[in-house]
Amino acid sequence: MKFVDEVKITVASGRGGPGAVTFRRESYAPRGGPDGGDGGKGGDVIFKTSKHINSLVDFKTYKKYSADNGQPGAASNCSGHNGADMVMIVPEGTIIRDAETHEVIYDLTDLHEINFLQGGRGGKGNAFFKTSVNQAPEYAQPGEDNTTREIILELKLIADVGIIGFPNAGKSTLISRISAAKPKIADYPFTTLTPNLGVVKVGDYSNFVVADIPGLIKGAHLGVGLGIQFLKHIERTSLFVHIVDISGMSGRDPVQDYQDINFEIEKYDEMSKDKDGFFPLSSREQILVFNKIDLLSADQIEKIKQTFKKKFNVTGYAISGVTGKNINELLQAMAEKVIASKTGDQEQGQ
Repeated sequence: MKFVDEVKITVASGRGGPGAVTFRRESYAPRGGPDGGDGGKGGDVIFKTSKHINSLVDFKTYKKYSADNGQPGAASNCSGHNGADMVMIVPEGTIIRDAETHEVIYDLTDLHEINFLQGGRGGKGNAFFKTSVNQAPEYAQPGEDNTTREIILELKLIADVGIIGFPNAGKSTLISRISAAKPKIADYPFTTLTPNLGVVKVGDYSNFVVADIPGLIKGAHLGVGLGIQFLKHIERTSLFVHIVDISGMSGRDPVQDYQDINFEIEKYDEMSKDKDGFFPLSSREQILVFNKIDLLSADQIEKIKQTFKKKFNVTGYAISGVTGKNINELLQAMAEKVIASKTGDQEQGQ
């Protein structure tokens, strides 16, 4: 499983180089004064985001990352070279947390580059300390020490819409039909082992990003299955598309599936409520989708719709991800709700 969305690492800036204690000793300058140069500055630890990577797998092997130390000063007032920075390339949407307190230090959703740790300053050479009183200082500054910090990198995919539902409900089929994403699709549970992202364009609407989240199952909040570990990736979404398989081919009850998924989301909220900036997933708007209608009669579809209306007071879109029936109507509704949510966010920010 090459998708890695959380790693714990230690990062360290570089130490500053020490200043030099030297004196001129040329034959033509018998009383040459101090000429010790300054030490170089230690390298910084810098985080940059990239659109070209979508996993933290590169940080899985190595756990310690250090910038270079500054070089010592030298004679003839030569300063030491600055240490090279350690530049860490991470996916957009990465959060940096303190490993001990789990406090969010930076959220790299809107920030594309941060100077996370400053390198130590280089020490002054003895030439710096020459005064009219002390013509030959025999001391210099040591370089400033570096900074080390243990952190957690946590990736949350940036998507406007999260597609949720039981394994084999048709999430991957839908995202492959409405976007250019090409997820693995097969007729068995847990085909999707990593979240898939697709960019959707509807008419004259702006593009919006859809995330296909690996299947949840009953008991996921207790560690059963795969879904709970990926729920963090829909914390940024404003809208859920909840797909329910109504064909009966899976042997499951669509009403129970709908209840179970929402129950798992509520349980995830309870476990995550103390996190900084957490916004409950259960409060997000949902579009209910009845999938695989190509396997049912019109009367059967209508009966299921009425059951959901009576039991949950919700209406849904009846589609076939395989044939594409009613997909356009669903996309139109998704686009309108995404645009409305973005407009609301902009108004609140003004």
